[in-house]
Amino acid sequence: MKNKEKKVSIIIRTKNEEQWIEMCIRKILEQSYKNIEIIIVDNNSTDKTLQKIIKYKIKTIKIKKFLPGKAINLGIKKSKGEIIVCLSAHCIPVDKFWLKNLVKDLSKKKIAAVYGKQKPLPYSSAFDKRDLYNTFGDEKRIQSKDTFFHNANSAFHKKIWLKNHFDEKILHIEDRIWANEIIKKGYKIVYEPKAQVFHWHGVNQSMDEKRCKEIVSILENLNYLPYQKTDIVKFKDLKCVAVIPILEESLILEKNFLLETTIKQIKKSNFVDDIFVYSNNYQNKLIAEKHKISILMKRQSYSDFHIDIISSVKNFINILEKKGKFYDLVLVLTENFPFRSSKIFDSMIKSSINNNFDILLPSRKLRGSIFQKDNEGIKTLINGTIPSQINKQIFLSRIGISTVLKTSKLRTSNVMQNKIGFYKIDDQLSFIEINKDNIKKFNQSKRAKFRLNL
Repeated sequence: MKNKEKKVSIIIRTKNEEQWIEMCIRKILEQSYKNIEIIIVDNNSTDKTLQKIIKYKIKTIKIKKFLPGKAINLGIKKSKGEIIVCLSAHCIPVDKFWLKNLVKDLSKKKIAAVYGKQKPLPYSSAFDKRDLYNTFGDEKRIQSKDTFFHNANSAFHKKIWLKNHFDEKILHIEDRIWANEIIKKGYKIVYEPKAQVFHWHGVNQSMDEKRCKEIVSILENLNYLPYQKTDIVKFKDLKCVAVIPILEESLILEKNFLLETTIKQIKKSNFVDDIFVYSNNYQNKLIAEKHKISILMKRQSYSDFHIDIISSVKNFINILEKKGKFYDLVLVLTENFPFRSSKIFDSMIKSSINNNFDILLPSRKLRGSIFQKDNEGIKTLINGTIPSQINKQIFLSRIGISTVLKTSKLRTSNVMQNKIGFYKIDDQLSFIEINKDNIKKFNQSKRAKFRLNL
């Protein structure tokens, strides 16, 4: 630690921030400025926010009746630093110099506070992108009259706060009201664009959507770095687990266990951190151990397997989280689609992250007619004779090929009511399903071997 580094207390207010909190903390801990403490002020989170941060041994304060100024004041009262930093739990430092750049001007005379730049994410709404682009530019400025200040990414002297607490009664803009009082007393505020964070929502209320989208489109098509689209996958440090649920003993195709084929495919992924086989079958256990893959054998009875695949994955994640293992994404695949391309795994994970999908399904457009036969006769579900340009788009999806889900959304009562994305797969081979009813025919086919994607 450098001698000149003053102690910095970073106050993070949380309310159900499990999607962001661990990434936020990791990026703080990676900073070049090391003399810090982190204080969480939590407003009755009901998700996994607090469980995810236990391992970091961070000071945590709980607040029952949340008001923004009250929460900040409470955190500061428990702090030890000479400098206070306020950071939203869903604001993620862009680089390791964020904190150094944020606090450096506080050493100058009359500078009471600094706030940094906020950048949108690829899936931020057009309204929010417009607000952030227009509000947080690249030109540094010193404000002696302008009272704009934003506590999502800010720093200030504790000694000044001791004489000027944040208003504890107002519902919003406690930061600008505080800044107004500071400016009145002759202090200055600095906007430092080099202290950058990603922030998924904007600073103002949304208005005309059409006009907003047009403005964002113009900004993002400018050949100017601040407005270029961000590939968040290159930055976002998410943990992804792959799970292969399998009921019975693995099927054998061309003398290969399909479970082995699936394991070899998923091992090619660059984004999957851990792989699990979810099965009670002993033979599957041996296959998993052979390939040094973890196996979860927690189902108590045979009947437990007879549930839909999403419910099975819910159970799997619940078991892992009880063991203290937390993941942001889960990639679900079964052994029944051995002809899929292993390239789709990372491509789907990347698409899921960049588009903020809660669930991303492999799909292809369905063409032709579909009929339903029951006791009352035959019903036409899809009329394939209607010209495709005026017919509704119908997608065929098979979860077992490769499906990406946010673990936080698995806790909702109906996963399929969340934000769903469809990942287009043109390769028809990926949709070929091998099961115990057709495995014999495939083993008799001389072409099966060269199709296996190993």
